[in-house]
Amino acid sequence: MANFAKSQVPQFSVDVYQNKFLPEGGQEVNAIVTVTSTGGGTTGGAPLGTGAAGSPEDGSGGPGAAVVIMVDCSGSMNYPVAKMDHAREATAAAIDSLRDGVEFAVVAGTHHAVDVFPGGRRLATADATNRARAKAALRELRPNGGTAIGTWLTLADRLLSTARSEIRHGILLTDGRNEHESPEALRSALAAVTGRFTCDARGVGTDWEVKEVAQIASALLGTQDIVADPAGLAADFTGMIEKIMGKGVADVSLRLWTPMGAEIRFVKQVAPTVEDLTARRSEAAARTGDYPTGSWGDESRDYHLCVRVPAAGVGREMLAARVSLVVPAPGGGAPEVLSQGPVLAVWTDDPARSTTIDPQVAHYTGQAELAQVIQLGLEARKLGDVSAATARLGRAVQLAAASGNEDTAKLLSKVVDVVDAATGTVRLKAKVTEADEMTLETRSTKTVRVTG
Repeated sequence: MANFAKSQVPQFSVDVYQNKFLPEGGQEVNAIVTVTSTGGGTTGGAPLGTGAAGSPEDGSGGPGAAVVIMVDCSGSMNYPVAKMDHAREATAAAIDSLRDGVEFAVVAGTHHAVDVFPGGRRLATADATNRARAKAALRELRPNGGTAIGTWLTLADRLLSTARSEIRHGILLTDGRNEHESPEALRSALAAVTGRFTCDARGVGTDWEVKEVAQIASALLGTQDIVADPAGLAADFTGMIEKIMGKGVADVSLRLWTPMGAEIRFVKQVAPTVEDLTARRSEAAARTGDYPTGSWGDESRDYHLCVRVPAAGVGREMLAARVSLVVPAPGGGAPEVLSQGPVLAVWTDDPARSTTIDPQVAHYTGQAELAQVIQLGLEARKLGDVSAATARLGRAVQLAAASGNEDTAKLLSKVVDVVDAATGTVRLKAKVTEADEMTLETRSTKTVRVTG
């Protein structure tokens, strides 16, 4: 971990919500772990020791940030012509939002990738001169060619690998399907860059593939969204840059230790979005695994852990898991532990205790199901299976209403007519715009927290 200025080091806390009581012989322990980072401020500027303008006396410090913006310049960006204009404007607005000292580059993506600014397979340092030069380069971009997103990500990784900064972030904009490379090529490129930088992915218009954008954002621990109207790109890009500028610590991992005989069944981020981290485990030590969470600013996220423990008799107690937040140490030493929390198991013969479901666990189990049934329902709708689509989207309406997920409820109401939200009784709408359907699919994993 970098030697941050003391006033800018985020403070992490871990809070565990669970019903620790199991029936005699019970083996499954569920817990919601809330991780909160506070006090970091906005630190995504120049690397420590350089200052905002490169002077060691500046003292602003921070872990630094490096950003590569990948702009789709394929031929389809010319239809309508305003789409490319909005993409240029959005990228210019993002560049204007970069703090002095941030390392950055712009990549034009077609069936291959070109670093159009600053060029030479290097990053520029944000200042008034380089912002003006970057925006001049944007004005020269012309839509032409195809789409091979894997090449864009590979070039972004090469550029970010030269960064002095710890926080390395990409922004990727596409308006079409990845038609000029195979799915295997994209998966291979993603595998090669996973863990090397974070990437937010955006689809503009409605001619792109939701699953492709989701695949990129998921693998690279970023956000995904649709900007159906290209006029909204500038505000979206500016918002992404502001969040990147607020990041204070990179490469945070959720570390789980379990005792002999216990095993992790799954680890899922459940807020602010649903993301299954189970398969991303890397072994850290005996009975200890790390799950990547990316970079953090002032924010809070929730994780659902499920641990299978050896069965035990009434009165027994055990530490089912220990949750830690860790970051790599400089020089490859022992990782620094930012915070810890216990997950417990206590066996009881009191049914009132052992059958109570913790409200946080119940809520997020429902939110995970909500994301799943929306995706399954939309898939059934595309296949023409009216019965399955109605049942699954009806269940989604029911779950959204019960959990207070008003944003998702509004998106669902554009795809189905709601007869009774409480029972999930709905009718499929005869006509649904492609933008509404894609927005629901893209945002299906967004969750809300427990209320009341």
